[in-house]
Amino acid sequence: MSERKKLLEVKNLEVTFGSRRHPFRAVKGVSFDIYEGETFGLVGESGSGKTTIGRSIIRINPASGGEILYRGERISGHISSALDRQITRQIQMIFQDPMASLNERAKVDYIVSEGLYGRHLKESERQEKVAKALSDVGLLPEFASRFPHEFSGGQRQRIGIARALIMDPDFIIADEPISALDVSIRAQVLNLMSQLQKERGLTYLFIAHDLSVVRFICDRIAVIHKGELVELAESEQLFANPLHPYTQALLSAIPMPDPIAEKQKKLLVYDPSMHHYESDPPSWVEVEPGHFLLANREELEKIGNQR
Repeated sequence: MSERKKLLEVKNLEVTFGSRRHPFRAVKGVSFDIYEGETFGLVGESGSGKTTIGRSIIRINPASGGEILYRGERISGHISSALDRQITRQIQMIFQDPMASLNERAKVDYIVSEGLYGRHLKESERQEKVAKALSDVGLLPEFASRFPHEFSGGQRQRIGIARALIMDPDFIIADEPISALDVSIRAQVLNLMSQLQKERGLTYLFIAHDLSVVRFICDRIAVIHKGELVELAESEQLFANPLHPYTQALLSAIPMPDPIAEKQKKLLVYDPSMHHYESDPPSWVEVEPGHFLLANREELEKIGNQR
């Protein structure tokens, strides 16, 4: 993995909301790298801070600490307007709710091509790009003249993907892109994203709360709990050997296709008080090649003894 080129580096990222008197730390010192061409999964429960991280990378939520580097250049905090325009083109986001993320009063033609305005394109060139973007996501070019309410949830999400693709980005942040869709449509959207990645050499940050989904599409997975990363590993390594109790609890909640096994399985409940972090604070440690864990000395010794 070290030979691959880093596209994005997140270093000790802090994101704080609220006032100075009553601050709320949504993200607490998160660090990870994303390599060119990979799909990096970020998994956690609702309110864990995963969407906040994605929105900080695309500069919707300002970082209150740490830094974010894209191709080695800092993009967090105050940056030049030229770099801001460059980042806006190279990094795009697919939002969670296809019903809420599209302007109901605008036609698909405008929604998809909104990012192109200001580029001084001829009208024929703009329409050509819209038609190609729609075709690339499996929609008919004539859909450009329709409004969002005329489409199903799966089609709306494809419009959202077309809106991101038309900017010809290198990196796409997919914020729970299938959670609002029917189960039958989810596979279609995931397959579409995988196909587009192969054709265009895209890199994804795939944000989700469902570990079974990220196993299907992601190369590496980071697990986040209350604003802190607790574990990071390659997908199969994480499923084969989950070390953090929170990761184990998430995995135990995955539904099983066998009804007998589903009935007999034991659900694990994560209790943060099980750690003795007051007397023995945790650190972010590489316990095996490419497998990182938030653990204190006592927990690391226990893991070492079990091997």
